[in-house]
Amino acid sequence: MLPPTKKKKINPLLLKVIFISVAIHLLAGLILGSITIYKYVVPSEAQFEEPPVVEQEEPPPPVKVQIRPQQPKQQKAQNLAMRPVANIAVANVDVNLPNMEQNFTVSTGLGGMGGGSLLGGTRGSIGMGLSDVSVFGLKSRGERILFVIDANRQMVADKKGGLNSYKIIKDEITDMVGNLSAGTLFNVMLRDRKKIMLFKPQLVAAGSETHRQLIQWISPINASAEKVGLEGNRLASTPKLRGLPNEEVHKALPWSGHSGNETGFITQVALEQHVDAIFMIASDHKGFGSVRSPPSERAQAEWARKIAKRDYIQQLAKHEAEVANMNKRIAATMAKTNAQRKKQGLPPRVLEKRYGVYSAARELGLNWTTDHPGHGPKPEWLKDSDVSRYFRKLLDELYEKDDKPVPSVNVVLFLAGDEVFDKNAKTQLDQFVRFFRGKNRVIRGLDEITSASSSKTTRN
Repeated sequence: MLPPTKKKKINPLLLKVIFISVAIHLLAGLILGSITIYKYVVPSEAQFEEPPVVEQEEPPPPVKVQIRPQQPKQQKAQNLAMRPVANIAVANVDVNLPNMEQNFTVSTGLGGMGGGSLLGGTRGSIGMGLSDVSVFGLKSRGERILFVIDANRQMVADKKGGLNSYKIIKDEITDMVGNLSAGTLFNVMLRDRKKIMLFKPQLVAAGSETHRQLIQWISPINASAEKVGLEGNRLASTPKLRGLPNEEVHKALPWSGHSGNETGFITQVALEQHVDAIFMIASDHKGFGSVRSPPSERAQAEWARKIAKRDYIQQLAKHEAEVANMNKRIAATMAKTNAQRKKQGLPPRVLEKRYGVYSAARELGLNWTTDHPGHGPKPEWLKDSDVSRYFRKLLDELYEKDDKPVPSVNVVLFLAGDEVFDKNAKTQLDQFVRFFRGKNRVIRGLDEITSASSSKTTRN
């Protein structure tokens, strides 16, 4: 039998050391674990930095820059040319702007915003200055208006009412100008055969001041029988046609001696003013017809042979000897006529023609004992179709190639009460105004022209 094993006792000091060591490790583990959890598990609160201070700077003082407009350059017109209305530059236009006391009308105008300049007509404009115009009942609309008035002796002929009728014509035009919208551009052209006199060198804006100036300018014209038309007026001159200089019609129009040439000549001068409505008051108008060119070389040769013959030389000598006596007869007849008119309270008579002794004798019914044997070679007559073709080409050159509207041309024909105006002449006049999409009216004598006045009642 084995002897019983004796149990050993644990040293109490060793046991305390062990417990203390275990406690120290547990405490250290707890502290380290807490630090780890705090550092890696628990998120730290977000930290925001204060934004940097922004210094307030004063804005720089305003700088005023004066921009001087450059001179407009001549450029080919495009299909659409739009610029600010306040800064628009119009070449060759004397614009006298109205003051704030004057009326200023903005109208919707005709057409839309198509091609063309703002002041080039009703097409392609916003209607600034668009006016209704009525001259002796002929009506149109436009922003650029030209009035063309005959001032020659035929306009103040006795059978047409003399100087009194012409005063009504002047009043009609000045009244119409006074009723134009403030933004409308206009001009007035007086003509005596091929000589003209313009109110202003270029189109001018309507307004009270230009209206006053026009009345002052036109009042002396045909105000007395001693000074008729533009005869002797130093401001009147014959202009030079510009368009289509190489065309045969262009070369023929300036040639003197026939009313058809004068009508065509003045028509081209008016068209070259670049307006969109023209009103003509004329003493003679038969459309495009009856234009003639200077005599050909053959005609001049025939004339040279004629004036060299003895019969021609003898007849011319007898006729020239009678000229002095005819001038005395004309003076005596006029003196007797004017004395009778003075008793009746009428102004002196104005002879219709101004071609000297020949037209005066014819108008007064005085016959020659020996007629003049002939004044020159026969001219060459141009075809009506050639003249029409020329003006169609001229319109394309002046307007249509730059997409500008063709102006309307309206004609008031002022005749004496018994003056002959046959069917053929009326047809030619109708064709002329239809060509330019205009209208015409024939007025006879003082009574008709007085009642036909329509400008005073036209308002814009």
